Amino acid sequence: MSITAGTLYRDTMNFTRNQLIGLLLLSLLTAVITVMLNQALIPAPEQLQLLSNVSGDLSSTGQLGLHDLIQQMTPEQQMVLLKVSAASTFAALVGNALLTGGVLTLVRQVSAGQPTSALRSIGASAPLLPRLFFLILVGTILVQLGMLLLIVPGVLLAIAVSLSPVIAAVENKGVFASIRLSAKLAYSNLKLVAPAVLFWLLAKVALLMLVARLPLASPTTMAILMNGVSNLVSAIFLIYLFRLYMLLRQ
Repeated sequence: MSITAGTLYRDTMNFTRNQLIGLLLLSLLTAVITVMLNQALIPAPEQLQLLSNVSGDLSSTGQLGLHDLIQQMTPEQQMVLLKVSAASTFAALVGNALLTGGVLTLVRQVSAGQPTSALRSIGASAPLLPRLFFLILVGTILVQLGMLLLIVPGVLLAIAVSLSPVIAAVENKGVFASIRLSAKLAYSNLKLVAPAVLFWLLAKVALLMLVARLPLASPTTMAILMNGVSNLVSAIFLIYLFRLYMLLRQ
């Protein structure tokens, strides 16, 4: 059977419309967990105050690069920055693992005709979460390394690992076996995978640009809302990839 992008898009949007409430709740719930976990892990306000001077230096020296700015920090400031980055990264990985596991479990439960909800799908995905966490960590490192070299290698690596969460969830494969099979399938069906990955990456960039322009009256509320919207975009992307993989299995 021939698989077309148009068929996949229609199937994805039909599923999204039918399960919109569950997907919205799942996206917002994982966004709340991500933001709350990040706030629980970041250093105390007294330590964060050390970075306020760094922000002033950055605004007064617009030509100063990030590497140069870090070199000019004191050891205490560098340690606080490391803690902030680690907290943000860990919280994002946990949120992404919960979202991925929840969405894929929700899709499988709906496909099997089982009753489901946002909380039920996250609970049912619990056995998958450690594997998904490590898989997303490895995939993120690969993509970020590619982006540091040039944009194109990062995009190619994002395409290569795109199907790996679906494979890990459906086939119960290990992290690296899922990545290898994902790369093989993704590049064999580049016309179906690449546009979806590019759209997902561009949507993420657009959201980051939007956040930079919006007034931050309540940073926590804004962070939850923007994370929720970003999670919904990722959820739709996962549904598309799940449907594609199930068709490829046939």
